[in-house]
Amino acid sequence: MLLSWVALYIQVLSSPHRQIKLKVTRKLFLVLLATALCLGAACRRKGLTYPAGYHEFGYVTNGRSDTVSVLDLTTFQNIKTLKVGQNPTGVVVNPAKNEVYVVNTESNNVSFIDAEKNEVVATVGVHRAPYYISVSDDGKRAYVANSGSSNVSVLDLEQRKVAATIPVGAAPGLARVSQDGTVAVASNRQDNTVSIIDGTKLSVRATLPVCQAPEDIVILPDASKAFVACSASSQVAAIDLKNDRLLTLLDVGKTPVRMVMKPDGGEIFVCNFDSSSISVIETAANEIGQTFLIGSNPANAIVSTDNTTLYVSNLGSNTVSIYGIDIGRVLGSLPTGSRPDSIALTGNEKFVITVNTASGDAAVLRITKLPGSSKISADRAMVTMIPVGMQPNGIAVKAFTTK
Repeated sequence: MLLSWVALYIQVLSSPHRQIKLKVTRKLFLVLLATALCLGAACRRKGLTYPAGYHEFGYVTNGRSDTVSVLDLTTFQNIKTLKVGQNPTGVVVNPAKNEVYVVNTESNNVSFIDAEKNEVVATVGVHRAPYYISVSDDGKRAYVANSGSSNVSVLDLEQRKVAATIPVGAAPGLARVSQDGTVAVASNRQDNTVSIIDGTKLSVRATLPVCQAPEDIVILPDASKAFVACSASSQVAAIDLKNDRLLTLLDVGKTPVRMVMKPDGGEIFVCNFDSSSISVIETAANEIGQTFLIGSNPANAIVSTDNTTLYVSNLGSNTVSIYGIDIGRVLGSLPTGSRPDSIALTGNEKFVITVNTASGDAAVLRITKLPGSSKISADRAMVTMIPVGMQPNGIAVKAFTTK
């Protein structure tokens, strides 16, 4: 197959049609590169073993293709392309069953994907311009903020229908539900407020003024507090969810866009996009612990399940930075494709996957830890690049075992 691509590449290079040649050769180059890397990666994956019936897929939303690419993360191949709604953006997996949900921003609906069949099995309409979706840990409900209609759609995931539509503030960017499902928080970007939603009554119980252009939200595991990043004022609001009140505003770097929490809930890492830095929030004290430089324009991040390592996608420098949380320093970085944004870990946490918005691919990075240690092996590298659709923007990983 590789030889066939090489022959075609040479044929296109000799074409007299310059514009066609330029456009096609770029795409062919990416395919050749990805194929060559994948051939090398196959050798490096020989040592990995999986139990019988084990499946692990990455679901990538392709905004300009109106599709979802299904990646087999045991072989690092794009195995299927699913047609969904218009401009798919947010994607999330159900933690309790083998389903995946995709938010389609321009068609105002949510696609339900059966992860065992990798087929779209339902489409549920919501309201205007949804971007993200959040699912409770019991897998029964999802919350979708509709930025164009200033409300939140609550989905009954078992019956595959809208259970409630809740009016909130102006242009909500996100509605995040707590792990136990008792409370959800919506960030209202245009009126600089958050709406606190009762998860039992499905109604707003409080609306609080916070800071300018609130968007990303983190809720502590015990649902006692929420932290909301405000990109326009370079602050994070700490909110008491037991008494529905603003606790404090924390000054972070310029344009905080995304936050990620350690699994133990003790610290939150804030990606300061225009400061090229990360701010660390100590959640018990509601204080900034430290701020450190990272790559250019950090866009997204993820923390290992053992709470020791932070991985940050740097949109401006086309890299992923690896930060040792316990030792408090950057351990190194790895190259990705062009303008990496969303980021995920494989189930065994031996690989990081980044979605590269400009180059239309997903980079697979090996970041294996040393046996019996939290330290990252020096044998870290890019393993392969997997071509996906146009303008990919989100990824979610689902691992499960079937009989």
